[in-house]
Amino acid sequence: MHITIYHNPECGTSRNTLALIRNTGVEPEVIEYLKQPPSLETLAKLIADAGLTVRAAIRQKGTPYAELGLDAPGLTDAHLLDAMLSHPSLINRPFVVTPNGTRLCRPSELVLDILPLPQKGPFTKQDGEVVIDSEGRRVTTSD
Repeated sequence: MHITIYHNPECGTSRNTLALIRNTGVEPEVIEYLKQPPSLETLAKLIADAGLTVRAAIRQKGTPYAELGLDAPGLTDAHLLDAMLSHPSLINRPFVVTPNGTRLCRPSELVLDILPLPQKGPFTKQDGEVVIDSEGRRVTTSD
């Protein structure tokens, strides 16, 4: 079973997503995209397969988004993709690819929708939020 995560180890959401994948008993392929950015073709495919627009896949916080003027409405997808590849911190994270689909996992528990195997035990996010109970079932919260 092949699962790939485009990971930033400095990001709590990315760390939680990776831990949820590992909680199924699978060791995914971990690509630290800040060190090893995807190709243009791979990035465009990740975004399309996740059902996102290029603009929706751009991270603004903590990036050169504003300085590069990427909020200009007339910019093409090609321009935005080039900026993301030149400045990988602009790629929102984490993207996860499984046999069941591709997803931008923000929040991290979105990965549960595409994992092919069940959780093997309880899981609590780094902020203390319980996501998986002691029987390996997803915990849902109601508003």
